[in-house]
Amino acid sequence: APRRTDTVTESQRPRYLTVAEVAQDMRVSTMTVYRLIKSGELAAVRVGKSYRIRADDLDTFLDSRYVETGS
Repeated sequence: APRRTDTVTESQRPRYLTVAEVAQDMRVSTMTVYRLIKSGELAAVRVGKSYRIRADDLDTFLDSRYVETGS
């Protein structure tokens, strides 16, 4: 079938990460990521029995937690 031209391109599609990938990126345990999801601090999508986190939502979460130290 021919591809439609109005479909979302690969670069426009949100990138979803697994809990394990997020934990690895943040250098924390998977339990920490599950706690952040359960508390509502980190947005996630439930897919079956597992969760997926949008890369944009992870960036937003990390930006909100950014702390500037005094010099």
